[in-house]
Amino acid sequence: MSRKKKELPLLEKVTITDVAAEGKALARVDDLVVFVPYVVPGDVVDLQVKRKKNHYAEAVAVKFHEYSPKRAVPFCQHYGVCGGCKWQCLPYDEQIRYKQQQVVDNLTRIGKIELPEISPILGSAKTQFYRNKLEFTFSNKRWLTEEEVKENVVYEQMNAVGFHIPNAFDKVLAIEKCWLQEDISNQIRNAIRDYAYEHNYSFFNLRTQEGMLRNIMIRTSTTGELMVLLQAKITEEGEMERYKELLQFIGNQFPQITSLLYVVNNKCNDTITDLEVHTFKGEDHIFEEMEGLRFKIGAKSFYQTNSEQAYNLYKIARNFAGLTGNELVYDLYTGTGTIANFVSRQAKKVIGIEYVPEAIEDAKVNSAINHIENTLFYAGDMKDILTQEFINEHGRPDVIITDPPRAGMHNDVIDTILFAEPQRIVYVSCNPATQARDLQLLDEKYKVAAVQPVDMFPHTHHVENVVLLEKRA
Repeated sequence: MSRKKKELPLLEKVTITDVAAEGKALARVDDLVVFVPYVVPGDVVDLQVKRKKNHYAEAVAVKFHEYSPKRAVPFCQHYGVCGGCKWQCLPYDEQIRYKQQQVVDNLTRIGKIELPEISPILGSAKTQFYRNKLEFTFSNKRWLTEEEVKENVVYEQMNAVGFHIPNAFDKVLAIEKCWLQEDISNQIRNAIRDYAYEHNYSFFNLRTQEGMLRNIMIRTSTTGELMVLLQAKITEEGEMERYKELLQFIGNQFPQITSLLYVVNNKCNDTITDLEVHTFKGEDHIFEEMEGLRFKIGAKSFYQTNSEQAYNLYKIARNFAGLTGNELVYDLYTGTGTIANFVSRQAKKVIGIEYVPEAIEDAKVNSAINHIENTLFYAGDMKDILTQEFINEHGRPDVIITDPPRAGMHNDVIDTILFAEPQRIVYVSCNPATQARDLQLLDEKYKVAAVQPVDMFPHTHHVENVVLLEKRA
C-alpha cells in the first residue's frame, strides 16, 4: 500500500522581503524561509508550497494581493514559463543593485578577507537583444502552459522549436519571439519552423531518439556577419536530400547569412564537439572585432555571448593588469585567446593555457590573423599544464590573468600560482562565490586591491566580477 502524499500548505498574504540566489526571491513565515520565483520584494502574495524541508520551503505565487512599487512589467510573452530572464519583473537599476550586493556578500561572507571599497557595478548598455549566440531545440512534444491545459487548447501541430523548460528535458516551449538576440534570429527560427510544418519534416523525440530536425544555432557579430548551423539526424534514404532542400530554402530566404553550416548528428545528445561541421554556403566562420583586432569564430568556438559588454570587461582586466610592455603574462583558461591577444600589444609576451584543444587552435589563428607574434598557447588540463616545471621552463610571470569556469580554480592551480609569485593577479569570474573561496586561499601572499563587478547578462541573476590582487610586501 502506498503512503499518502502529505498535502503541502497554502501560505496566505505573505510579503516578499528580499532577493535570493538563482534568481528567486524569499519570504519568511515564522521560522520558515520560503524561496519563490517570479516575485519581487514588496509583493504580497498567496504561496502554494511545492517542497518543504525543516527550515526552508520552495513555493509558487498563486495569487497577488499587492504588487510591489519596485515591480516592472515583463516584456516577453514567454516570461514565467521559459525559465530564462527571470528578473524581467525587476527594473534594471534594481537588478544591478542586487547583483552588486551579491558580489559584496560573497566576498565578505565566503572570502572573509580584507577588501577595498568595491566599485559600483558596470551595467550593460543593452538590456535586450544583447546576446550574440542562441540555440533552439526541435521537439515533437510541445510544452503546454497551465492555462493552455486548463482551457483544453488543441494545437493542430504539436511539433515545436524553442527552449527546453526547467525540469522537462524532453519537452520544448514553442518560442515566437525571444528578446535576447537581434530579431533576425526570430525571423530565421520561425521561417525554418513554418517550412518544416508545411513540408512535414519530423521533429526530434528525445525519449525515443527518433525524428530528423534537432537543433539550430544562430550567431551574430558586431561586424554584421551571421552564422546559422542546422543539426539533424539522418538515417533513412532520401532524408539527406530533404535536409539540403531545407538548407537551400534558408540560404535563399536569408541571403544575409554569411556562414550556413550543417551537422549530421545521430548520437543521443546535441553536442557537436566530436562531429564534423559541413559548410553549405559561405564561410565556415564569422569574425568578431575589438579595437581593430579580429577574432575568428567557428561553429565550435567559445566567445563571450555579450560582445559589447565583453569589450568593457576585457578593458577592465587589461587596466587592472597594469601592463607597461615589459611583462610576461600568463592567461589561464584562455579559451580562444581573446584576452591573451587583447592584452598582447601592452605586454612583452603572453602565454595562454586552455583545456579544449580546438579553442587553442582558434587562439593561434587569432594571433596569426592579427599579426601578433608574442603569444604562445598550450592545450591541456590546467592543473597538469601549469606546474612548477612549466614555470621554471617558461619563466615566472609578472602578471597572471585567470578566467576560470564557474567551479573556480583547482587547488593545485592555486598552489602553482602561489609558487610563481606574480606581482599582480587579475581574477575574472562568472561566479563570485567560488571566486571568494579562491581569494581566501590566495590571501596568504596577495591582498585584494580592486574589485569591479560587471553585468553581462541583464534580467538574470548572473554577474561577472573582476578582482585585482597585488603581492604582499
